[in-house]
Amino acid sequence: MPAPTALLKPTAAPETVPLPAAEKEDELILDVQESDFADPSTALPPAFPEDTEMAVEMAVDEEGRPKFAPGKDVDPARRLETRKIPIPPNRMSALKNNWSKIYPPLVDHCKLQVRMNIKEKRVELRSSKFTETNESLQMGADFVSAFAMGFDIDDAIALLRLDSLYIQSFDIKDVRQTLGPDALGRAIGRIAGKDGKTKFAIENATKTRIVLAGSRVHILGAFENIGMARESVVSLVLGAQPGKVYNSLRIIASRIKERY
Repeated sequence: MPAPTALLKPTAAPETVPLPAAEKEDELILDVQESDFADPSTALPPAFPEDTEMAVEMAVDEEGRPKFAPGKDVDPARRLETRKIPIPPNRMSALKNNWSKIYPPLVDHCKLQVRMNIKEKRVELRSSKFTETNESLQMGADFVSAFAMGFDIDDAIALLRLDSLYIQSFDIKDVRQTLGPDALGRAIGRIAGKDGKTKFAIENATKTRIVLAGSRVHILGAFENIGMARESVVSLVLGAQPGKVYNSLRIIASRIKERY
């Protein structure tokens, strides 16, 4: 440590850096502005096209109203839509065996693209440029859904040909919620009857098709006929005697014959 009485060395003054003169900056800025506007080719275009010689005069009638060319009838562009219908595991084997009968009406009649996805266990439908109507995709989905529910192919194809057919499904437990496992089996047995006679009688009298899939009941037919068939099924679930149901079915069948 140096002694406090030692002479201090003089510190060197920092070097001064000359700054550019302000006048030169102004001159540079002025030179740039002058160079930008000196050339007339770099001028901005006119704001309105009427100021140029290329402006086209609009056709006007005698009253001063503009004339436009008539519009052309152009088909609207249809968006490609898809439907994915899941198939229950118990219907996959039937789908594979009857696939040669399922896809022809979808391709030929509805003009749809069809694919069976075995890995995902579903049928995929897609519209194409050849699809004529927007309802074809929904009709094809209803047809595949009807087959997945358990209806025959001949009955399901009727959904593609007739617009007045519908499918209505309901659960037996919704009709009578206090059914136990044994009572549920007895209710299904009353609906089906011995060798399916009761179910066939309801189908023939109301001109519908009925499928019993566990506790679910699927009915295919016209709107009024579905209502009559459902009343018969509900009465059997609630415990009505099959004889009374047969009598009501005879009355229903006679009324339908009188209409047609």
